[in-house]
Amino acid sequence: MANNPPTRRPPSVLFVEDEPRLREILSSAMASWGFAVDTARSGEEALRHMDANPRDIALLDLNLPGVGGIELFEQIRQRWPQTAVIILTGFGDLAAARAAIRLDVVDFLTKPCRLDDLETALDRAWKRSPASQLPIVPEAQLQADPAAPAKTLEEIERQHILGTLARNNGNRTAAAAELGISRRTLQYRLSEYQEKGWVEGGE
Repeated sequence: MANNPPTRRPPSVLFVEDEPRLREILSSAMASWGFAVDTARSGEEALRHMDANPRDIALLDLNLPGVGGIELFEQIRQRWPQTAVIILTGFGDLAAARAAIRLDVVDFLTKPCRLDDLETALDRAWKRSPASQLPIVPEAQLQADPAAPAKTLEEIERQHILGTLARNNGNRTAAAAELGISRRTLQYRLSEYQEKGWVEGGE
């Protein structure tokens, strides 16, 4: 009888970000790359997630309500030392960068980061995990069209916005509320999509 090669679960990521729109867009991108993604809106929520199910990788915003990003990083490093950590922040704080380096950060990305930079950082973080030593082909990769180009951040955002609008039966006020943006911003995005022929006009 032939021996089947060992398999492992997809790499798991905890994305900690308090901005709803960015949280949804980047978590969708990471899922499309084959990662099992969970999200948290605060440091306290992130610690509850880690207590229940430690993740291979943590992607942390620095500017969080309550427990800050560096404090959260310190707790993760103490309690789950095998979790690789990537910092994502919109604030160029040299002291925070030094603290992150001291805590053995995998990468330090500044918002808005390029998708390929994030993917590279995640790949580097995953290679540090002991679980990465077992082979796996992620289900998302098996289902993907190998000839299809990689999604851009703009494409992921458009799919997210239009999907939310469809779930709300075209109600732009409700869709904007779910997306965490103003109705005016949603109107602007939809006008852009209409000009490019991606959506039809109408209210």
